[in-house]
Amino acid sequence: MNPRNDTEISEFLLLGFSEERALQPLIFGLFLSMYLITVLGNLLIILAVSSDSHLHTPMYFFLSNLSFVDICFTSTTVPKMLQNIRTQSKVITYEGCIVQMYFFILFAILDMFLLTVMAYDRFVAICHPLHYTVIMSPRLCGLLLLVSWMMSALNSLLESLIVLRLSFCTNLHIPHFFCELNQMVQLACSNTLPNNIVMCFAAVLLGGGTLTGILYSYSKIVSSIYGISSAQGRYKALSTCASHLSVVSLFYCTSLGVYLSSAGTESSHSSATASAMYTVVTPVLNPFIYSLRNKDIKRALKMFLGMATLKGRVALRLKKCP
Repeated sequence: MNPRNDTEISEFLLLGFSEERALQPLIFGLFLSMYLITVLGNLLIILAVSSDSHLHTPMYFFLSNLSFVDICFTSTTVPKMLQNIRTQSKVITYEGCIVQMYFFILFAILDMFLLTVMAYDRFVAICHPLHYTVIMSPRLCGLLLLVSWMMSALNSLLESLIVLRLSFCTNLHIPHFFCELNQMVQLACSNTLPNNIVMCFAAVLLGGGTLTGILYSYSKIVSSIYGISSAQGRYKALSTCASHLSVVSLFYCTSLGVYLSSAGTESSHSSATASAMYTVVTPVLNPFIYSLRNKDIKRALKMFLGMATLKGRVALRLKKCP
């Protein structure tokens, strides 16, 4: 029987990673652990940066915003997936699917913009150190952040609006653990040419543009580092970029891996597993990369945790006093 056109749909079914019931507790525990680590780790970075006046610089300003975006990024997909596993339900409403897709695209693109802005910050710091404080002024940092949010929001709004015009068939099974844009378009019964054009345009302009900006910044950084005479100076310059370069490599490599694997395989579970690499695994690793490779962050975290412990002891003693 041919699937009929149904524009009055009310819900979709998220198939997730596996339909085997025996694996559901394992998947639930694994993703719950990663989600809690992501939220806690990125929240600690935000608190450490905000509490230490030495970290009130452009580099750490963008890092704290990246941590906030990573928390939001995983929060758009993982809680719903955990709820569906716990309740043994795969249902997501049509409205909920559109909202989830909107915020997922928003924070994914915002992640790319912030990584690009952070690469530009390192470029200015290493290639133009004498003019760094003048170029990377608070006004410019705020403007870059505002433009990043506006561009991400407009792109996400456009992608979501053109999905709203689609009509869907009776086959409403999304072979993913969240409402992924490409999967939604593939389920549609109506003409999807405008959607494919916008998706390709956004991928080339935003994805390719941000990656080009990062590669250009680091090409200039490498050229400047080779011009430094002392080995200690070269090591210091490289160490300031190591954490950011690790995060960039992890994010873009896993993102490209998702689309290459989805193009090369017809397995829906393989595509969902690949997507988990940059939607869940990358945000959970970012706090470790920045904290383990950054002395300033480790020092700020120790100070913040020390102050929190001290305040807790003082409050406990005051409660004991008559």
